[in-house]
Order: sequence, then structure tokens, then C-alpha cells
Amino acid sequence: MATAEFFGNDVLRQQLVAVARRLNGSGLNQGTSGNLSIRIDGGLLVTPSSLPYEQMTAGDLVALDLSGQPLQAGQRRPSSEWRLHADVLASRPEARAVLHCHPVHATALACHDRPIPAFHYMVAVAGGDDIRCAPYATFGTAALSAHVVRALAERQACLMARHGLVTLGSDLEAALRVAVEVETLARMYLQALQLGEPPLLSAEQMEAVHAQFKGLHYGQKDQ
Repeated sequence: MATAEFFGNDVLRQQLVAVARRLNGSGLNQGTSGNLSIRIDGGLLVTPSSLPYEQMTAGDLVALDLSGQPLQAGQRRPSSEWRLHADVLASRPEARAVLHCHPVHATALACHDRPIPAFHYMVAVAGGDDIRCAPYATFGTAALSAHVVRALAERQACLMARHGLVTLGSDLEAALRVAVEVETLARMYLQALQLGEPPLLSAEQMEAVHAQFKGLHYGQKDQ
């Protein structure tokens, strides 16, 4: 019989609930939309379907293997986007957390199928020279998660056409930090577009930014 640790210890569960509640408070999400997951032995913990975050407890989180099979009986229904979380974690072994939300500015760009280009050096926070927009597919489908996995290649974030934002990280806090940065960039980009398409940093300039980030260990925890 599996131990409680196998399904994520209580500290991990409490952290996931706390970050989920911060999503709405930060303005990154509204209502019961959005979902979060964290890797555990044998699969993932993911937020349940249609349960307001302020009502959610650690015991409401759903433990699944990476094919979507429940790891224990008597659980709530998982988020309708469980497949996206499982597929991203399966494709990115270095990632431990996935966050999906519907922030207003990032989603506004995604509604126009617009990626976020290198108009500002902080675009590098997502790992590349742009923040891609994954093509549209119906929520909860294998097609959607396949699009997202491709858009996240060598990236920590991507937009989802007519849908929202996905970020990943080494832990929940890292995934949340990237989401905050991307939404800030999306707001800046929309404001810049009021004056026309902004000039972009060159590949060489972005390469220097990535090197500077790496040298400063930007976004990493102090050792």
C-alpha cells in the first residue's frame, strides 16, 4: 500500500493551496478558472475541478499518474486541464510545477494569436527571445496539450490562443514568478502598441541578456 508521502506530503499540499489562492489575489486569475500542479513520486498533484480556491483544502487536491489515472480512491474530479499538466511534466523532467491562468493582458494578446516578441529585455525571463503563443484547441484535449508542449520547448512560459497563459518552474513559487513577469510584459506590450509596433532587440542583444541572467543567476534562489 502506498504511503501518504507518495501522494505528496501535507506541506507540499498546503503550498499548492496557498499559491492557488494567491493567483486570484494577484489578479492573474478570476473565479475558478486556472489550475496548478506539482510533481510527486509517480505522477502529480493537481487542483480539483470547479472548486473555488478560497474553499479548497489540502485534502481536495487530486493525485494522478502521468496518464491521468487516480493514485488513490475517493478523490475529487481533477481539473479539466489535468492532461496539459501531465503532458508538460512528462516532457520537461526538470520542471516540478505547472501553472495555468487567465490574466487579462496576456490573454488579450492570446486572443489575437500574438506572441510577445523581444520588445523588452525581460522577455528573456521566459527562457528565450520571445514568448510564443500556442495554437488554439479545445480545452482539456490532447491537441491542446500537444500545442502547449511544443510552444514551451526551451521556454518557461507560453500564451495559449483564445485561452490564457501557462508557466512552469522548479517549484510553485518559480512558476508564479514567471506568470507575474509575463503578465507585466503583456501589459507593457499592449501599451507600447498604442504608439505602433515597437522596435525589437536583436538576437545579439538578447544573447547578451541571457548571458547576463545566467551570470547573475537571475530568478534563482540564493544558495
